[in-house]
Amino acid sequence: MIDDTLPLPPLDELRAGAAVVSLPMRVRFRGITTREVLLLRGPAGFGEFAPFPEYADAEAAAWLRSAIESAWLGPPAPVRDAVPVNATVPAVDAARVPEILSRFPGARTAKVKVAERGQSLAEDLARVAAVREHVEHVRVDANGAWTVDRALEALLALTSDGPLQYAEQPCATVPELVELRRRLPGVPIAADESIRRAEDPLRVVRAGGADVAVVKVAPLGGMRAVLRLAGELAEFGVPVVVSSALDSAVGVGAGLAAAAALPELDHACGLGTGGLFEADVAEPRVMVDGAMSASVVVPDPERVSGLLAAPERTQWWLARLARCHELLDGC
Repeated sequence: MIDDTLPLPPLDELRAGAAVVSLPMRVRFRGITTREVLLLRGPAGFGEFAPFPEYADAEAAAWLRSAIESAWLGPPAPVRDAVPVNATVPAVDAARVPEILSRFPGARTAKVKVAERGQSLAEDLARVAAVREHVEHVRVDANGAWTVDRALEALLALTSDGPLQYAEQPCATVPELVELRRRLPGVPIAADESIRRAEDPLRVVRAGGADVAVVKVAPLGGMRAVLRLAGELAEFGVPVVVSSALDSAVGVGAGLAAAAALPELDHACGLGTGGLFEADVAEPRVMVDGAMSASVVVPDPERVSGLLAAPERTQWWLARLARCHELLDGC
């Protein structure tokens, strides 16, 4: 069993409904220009298994649990039909910011990537300043790249001409986040990697290292796992922001379904990453007045056929699927 209601399907059943696709990206994001995804088809619809290639099988198994939940159980009951979504601005030159933001009509919040390897703080400042010209609420995401001292320097500079809604994972470790939050109380801190890649997702909150929790469906093991964690975080007064793990339309659909089922949703969610792809497995969701529908996603067979990965990559993913299935079978 992978939870109280969902048995683990046999591996042959998973493989029978599997397709591996390679999605070309408009800009380099998280160091990659194509995103590989294994889609699963089950009795309740579709799921997505797409842990990043460098992740070990033990970590990747949670992503498989999430995919099975989507395809064999389906989404939890929603409490809202649409979810507010932030714009996502990669580490592009400031001149490209208007082009990027045009893909997020009506968005009132933008998450801006900073601390990209090989770039300078001056480039981050220019990018954030360009975003501020168009969007009311600005967040930055450093993916844990800064030391505490470097984060202090950067965040003081980045808030010199306006506030930040929060800084996402400015430092890599929980003790660093705690220290930064103590030394710079005026900038809310959001934890991402310290939650989704931690054995104890609540550790950073118990330690006093986060004001906001960024949660992602697949790394946490599914939509219902997100809802359970959100309930625990609420006891600490920490709101959640449901975000994408650079998902295809199927994975984004799971994120929207989780966000739509949350009892409280105070922040725009990071689920507008479909615009980062040149092509996807389903028709792109239309953002209306800064929000996206939480309706179920069904991949387009023609799109899937045109995006199929090379045979050797398909075999790589199927072998990974088998290893992660074996790990779940042993739980």
